[in-house]
Amino acid sequence: MLVACLVAGNLVAAQRLPSDAELRRMAAQMLMVGFRGDTVTDDCDAARYVRDLGVGAIILFDVDLTGDATIGSRNVTSRDRLQRMTAQLQRWANGRLIIALDQEGGRVQRLKPQYGYEPIPSAARIGQMARADSTRYYGRLMARQLSSSGVNVNLAPDVDILNPDCPALGKIDRCYAASPSVIAWHAGMVIDEHRKQGVLCTLKHFPGHGSAVGDSHWGLVDVTDTWQPTELRPFDLLIEQGKADLVMTAHIFNRHLDPDYPATLSHKMLTGVLREQLHYDGVILSDDMYMQGIIDNFQIEPALVLAINAGCDMLCVGNNISTGFEADRPFRLVDMIVKAVKDGRIPLKRIQEANKHINALKNKILQ
Repeated sequence: MLVACLVAGNLVAAQRLPSDAELRRMAAQMLMVGFRGDTVTDDCDAARYVRDLGVGAIILFDVDLTGDATIGSRNVTSRDRLQRMTAQLQRWANGRLIIALDQEGGRVQRLKPQYGYEPIPSAARIGQMARADSTRYYGRLMARQLSSSGVNVNLAPDVDILNPDCPALGKIDRCYAASPSVIAWHAGMVIDEHRKQGVLCTLKHFPGHGSAVGDSHWGLVDVTDTWQPTELRPFDLLIEQGKADLVMTAHIFNRHLDPDYPATLSHKMLTGVLREQLHYDGVILSDDMYMQGIIDNFQIEPALVLAINAGCDMLCVGNNISTGFEADRPFRLVDMIVKAVKDGRIPLKRIQEANKHINALKNKILQ
């Protein structure tokens, strides 16, 4: 099939598209999805997503925010169950599945003592200790928890600059420090310890969420009057040191950087700043596309198109947010991406580039 692509308002040369099956395979690889349950069976949603659809990544939680939101109501209930579940997920994916969760420490740790894991202090507490041996110890402990449970990507460390008034970060002790160099110092050691255990890390939330006085879980956050260029510095330092495996975007709006779109949907921020200015060449992962910071302001299909064209390689759809759980959502998203490629709204080259980044990440995990 030949298709003409519309890029930045200009019609570019027609190109021959792969088969529908190949397009669906590539689109599915760009999804990181969540499911319900602490066990998996041949007819469960997880099997449909991994074995049948072929998603590139799974994200795990321990609390089901679309249900009763109690401890142990989602995927993580014990070490043994989690080990068995991740092993089965990998069998369905022939060992090529990214399995991720948030294990920052403190208030944000999916592997809790209630499930048989050792407690990890918050990033703020680790930062206050200001000791390399402490940071490395907890980074190593975190990584061993993940690796022994079959998790190969940590959606951490958080490298946002400390602002005590930020409700999503500073107020709940998720930031190491206010100094970019101190943040990068701690985060770099945590990443080193993870890599030793075969676990890769995610820098978040680009281009810096620390100055926000709102929470993008609940609406679009405007940081135009509070964001500072120094918030890029931790990302810059860690990319320069070769310690950026994945970078997660933030659903924040800054009219100085892009007058039209929040970071997740912004070509100026993701391609212009992250790729071209900071020279990052790894996987760009969106924060959850169903957070209200996105979904209240954009319909999901145009938001997907904008995010992918902006530079997102992988789209997080945890199915565990206030907008609810929908079992068939990943299938519909693949349909949307394929349709957008066929219609010329997403260039095939962008899908191929995203898959190249994802494959490189998977090869890195398997080394």
